[in-house]
Amino acid sequence: MRAMWKGAVAFGLVNVPIKLYAATEDHDVRFHQVHAADGGRIKMVRTCAVDGHQVEYKDLAKGYESQSGQTVVMDESDFEGLPVPGLREIEVLEFVPSDQVDPLLFDKSYYLEPDGKAIKPYVLLREALEQTDRTAIVRVVLRNKSQLAALRVRGEVLVMQTMLWPDEVRAAEFDVLDGAIEVRPQELAMAASLVESLSSDFDPTEYTDDYRTALLAVIESKLEGGEGVTAPEAAASKDTGDGLVVDLMAALRESVERTKATRAQAEQTDQAGPAKAAPKKRATTSTKPASTTAKKSTAKKAAEPEDVEPEKAKARRRTA
Repeated sequence: MRAMWKGAVAFGLVNVPIKLYAATEDHDVRFHQVHAADGGRIKMVRTCAVDGHQVEYKDLAKGYESQSGQTVVMDESDFEGLPVPGLREIEVLEFVPSDQVDPLLFDKSYYLEPDGKAIKPYVLLREALEQTDRTAIVRVVLRNKSQLAALRVRGEVLVMQTMLWPDEVRAAEFDVLDGAIEVRPQELAMAASLVESLSSDFDPTEYTDDYRTALLAVIESKLEGGEGVTAPEAAASKDTGDGLVVDLMAALRESVERTKATRAQAEQTDQAGPAKAAPKKRATTSTKPASTTAKKSTAKKAAEPEDVEPEKAKARRRTA
């Protein structure tokens, strides 16, 4: 696996350097939009909904549409000064009983690998969480976004699961459940018997994605039957530079690369510190008498033609 982030877990006076890895991966079968006649990929372009013109990447900006329908265009300076915690720190806010953390809040999962010199504090944190049956609630910045997360133990590894903010979880409000429903004891006993008959220890390896397996079988069958299509070479676009017609994935990839480059440049600028302004010409504040300064200036001007004239005279003599 490839580390996607490096930082440290900070709790109390303890700082544990770690590397972050994505704990899951998507195995969905991906499809492209193609032309049914020849299998050619469908291309996407960035166009403005107002004037219909194609928009270059450098002219794109973030926009927020208010409830009144107005759009606020944001630039990079608008994001400066926002309250963002340490960019490379997983800050432990509190330790809570594990059963109090609602799984509905969980979003994405990541493995934490300790730095070679920080194995002991890593194991210390892991053992403390396991013995106390606690989960660490932390704050972390991933992809320039401040997120709440849960830090817990899974086997020998610490796992961080990003969490939704409370206002991102919808309330379950169903009027149909408000009425009084009478459940007879016989019905409850039968339901409990059914639950007991299907009870077992959970082993996720026993389950497979049957739909994906069947879908891949259909695709393989079509390939073996000679139904695969080799699309002809795409026609070269007349546009150049950022105006190239690109497919959606290429546009996203370009966005990511440019964002990385911009971020790296910004980090270099921050490390170098603010550029020093060119020194301004000072006003005449010399402590020497003005007459002395004037004499030197006059003398310099007078000296210039005298320094040049001999060279001209020598040139004339050589020409003669």
